Amino acid sequence: MEKPVVSERALKSQKTMTEKRAIRNKKPVNTERASLRRRAVITMRTEQTQEDFRKIVKSIVRGVYDVQKLRIQTGNRVVANFRAKLGIPPGKEDSKEIKKMMRLLKADYDKITDAIVAKSKLMTNFPGTELISSFTEYALMDFYLNMIEREAALFHDLKQIVEAQPLWKCFLQDVKGCGPAMAGIILAEIDIHNAKYPSSLWKYAGLDVAQDGKGRSKRKEHLIKVQYKDRNGKEQERDSITFNPFLKTKLLGVLAGAFLKARSPYRELYDNYKHRLEHHAVYGKEKTPGHRHNMALRYMVKRFLVDLHTNWRRIEGLPVHEEYAVAKLGYTHGQGVATTAAQ
Repeated sequence: MEKPVVSERALKSQKTMTEKRAIRNKKPVNTERASLRRRAVITMRTEQTQEDFRKIVKSIVRGVYDVQKLRIQTGNRVVANFRAKLGIPPGKEDSKEIKKMMRLLKADYDKITDAIVAKSKLMTNFPGTELISSFTEYALMDFYLNMIEREAALFHDLKQIVEAQPLWKCFLQDVKGCGPAMAGIILAEIDIHNAKYPSSLWKYAGLDVAQDGKGRSKRKEHLIKVQYKDRNGKEQERDSITFNPFLKTKLLGVLAGAFLKARSPYRELYDNYKHRLEHHAVYGKEKTPGHRHNMALRYMVKRFLVDLHTNWRRIEGLPVHEEYAVAKLGYTHGQGVATTAAQ
């Protein structure tokens, strides 16, 4: 059997990372430092320019999601390792199966941790279980659980930053389905000072219509030529997309689904538009249900971006312009779905 050296960090899985670190270093938890950190978050924006603040938040947001991606990959490896150990053939696992496996592993991990702490830091016999029979497997699970804690701590920090911002207080906190994490993405990825019209947000998020009349994408016919300098300082030309792919993915892949699951008021816009498409002379016959679903999602998110544009520019004291269809063509859409600010 292996002879592990186990620190006291695993005494109780419910303890916070700060408390665990304090136990490991035999130091008391510094509550004064935590208080100063919270005050620093509140005053962060007043001490920085708008652009500097956005860059810092963008770095935090991208870092959080990088950690989340690594945590998911690590979790998949943990599950694959123990599936192989139990003789379960490889295959595409569903989320329920993965969660069940993780619960079993977490339970065994806690049992082993309690046994290690109860005996001593150094043991000649590792108190393994059927699932976790060696210290190597225990270390793998310990690494994964540490990543969960770190990810949660980063999202907590992001939440504190977001909740101190006027956009959250005056608008986004009242948008059902949009939480602090998504609000952080919006604050990090969008510069509302450069978005004069609602269509500016649509274009930047990749929700505009391309020259061929189709939704914007990474297809070759939707790329544009851009100039750049190579490593030698020479001007070169390459094909490029016209939108922010990270923002588009989060808006359509995360926020749109959250609106539907939370029964947000924007859900009604989705249902109504999808119903119109199903009974449309062309789209009702030529488009698949999946295609109509995606079209309705795009429409719903675009209506949210119109409300976001209106409220955010009012909060920042910037002029607000109506969208082209309303100002020039006289059309009306599902406007003001969420609670609006400064009314």
